[in-house]
Amino acid sequence: MTDTTNLSIRINRDLKNEADQIFVEMGMNLTTAITIFIRQAVRQRKIPFDIALDTNRNRSISLANAQAAAERIWDNAERNGTADMSLDEINDVIKAARAERKARKTNT
Repeated sequence: MTDTTNLSIRINRDLKNEADQIFVEMGMNLTTAITIFIRQAVRQRKIPFDIALDTNRNRSISLANAQAAAERIWDNAERNGTADMSLDEINDVIKAARAERKARKTNT
């Protein structure tokens, strides 16, 4: 028989109960599941799974940032009188700005 020791941890009661139910369905108890986790961590010398932020939360934040940026662009266009420009007019302004920038670079 191998030498064992006790491990005492604090965990949210609901989380523990939910984990107990899942592991019982897998044919093991919480102690076995934690032992598997620790064995894999020791074997791999790392946390044996990826730890990441909730990607849905990140998407929500990114979408909110994109929407806020679009609102700022629209507000600037309204203030600058460019909100009603056609795509061709916008492209002409971009081409002119690029040509002006290129001219400045060649003159320096």
